[in-house]
Amino acid sequence: METRQADPAFWNDQARARKTIEAANRCRTVLTPFDTLAAAEDDVGLMLELGAEEEDEHQRDQALRDASQTLDRAETTFAKLETQSLLSGELDANNAYLSLHAGAGGTESCDWADMLYRMYRKYLEEHGYEVEVLELQAGDETGLKSITISAAGPFAYGYLKMERGVHRLVRISPFDANSRRHTSFAAVDIVAEVDDDIDVELADEDLRVDTFRASGAGGQHVNTTDSAVRVTHMPTGIVVSCQAERSQHKNRSKAMKVLKSRVYEWMLDQKRKDLEKFYGEKGEIAWGSQIRSYVMQPYTMVKDHRTSTETSNVSAVLDGAIHPFIESALRLEVAKGK
Repeated sequence: METRQADPAFWNDQARARKTIEAANRCRTVLTPFDTLAAAEDDVGLMLELGAEEEDEHQRDQALRDASQTLDRAETTFAKLETQSLLSGELDANNAYLSLHAGAGGTESCDWADMLYRMYRKYLEEHGYEVEVLELQAGDETGLKSITISAAGPFAYGYLKMERGVHRLVRISPFDANSRRHTSFAAVDIVAEVDDDIDVELADEDLRVDTFRASGAGGQHVNTTDSAVRVTHMPTGIVVSCQAERSQHKNRSKAMKVLKSRVYEWMLDQKRKDLEKFYGEKGEIAWGSQIRSYVMQPYTMVKDHRTSTETSNVSAVLDGAIHPFIESALRLEVAKGK
């Protein structure tokens, strides 16, 4: 694939060129850490060999310390590669679309949705994914009623798919003058971006396209022109909006891409006769249906109710440290598959 990229005619077919680059990047996510591990093994062997031959005790101890540090780094690399090996689903290597929806509770839930958006954005950016806000609906007073973002990078969907479901927050409300404890809910939906070569028929007569003025905070989030686009797929009732661009044409193009992904996900669910995965598992955005709880008072704990994985460091989790929860959920999914 790198040889193809060096061909002067490589960009003559831009769609094919992009697919080649994406495929090469996916290969690198496996080959690079594998090569790193192989090099670490060689380095440790050499350090131990030199240490054993060293007569000076200080130099011998230093060689052992260096070998130990190299092994520690290799263990971290191995753990990441092992987790990645769990991503063997048909669409796991694809980009993803993440949507957040505030549950019942008004200002409290809108603020919680905004906190979750910040958490996922930090997680994605720290792991090298490109994040773009496609659609945003601000809360009446603060926070977000809903938001849809794209996450571009190898295996974005494979990791994020385990976050689909209802997330529950328990805290002393900053909006309550009596400082009472409140429980808030927000729902997370994840769909994979599907390739152009996947056949999803979206007939014009099945689509209703509306244009409107973008709402929300503006600035870094969305534009404020009349170019926002909402596309409704009549047969399924799936609605997608995009207001990221100032061009109505570009917004429609992005909305259609998200719609294609969501309709494809819906088609897979219909084929498997398992709508629980897309709708039922998300369930009602309320008590009893949550996959994870974030408790800030009267104690601090984040607990995943599927895997029982938990931590008392709520602040770190809300700053994007969610990988342990994703990894344990992936392992559970693979174990169920077996």
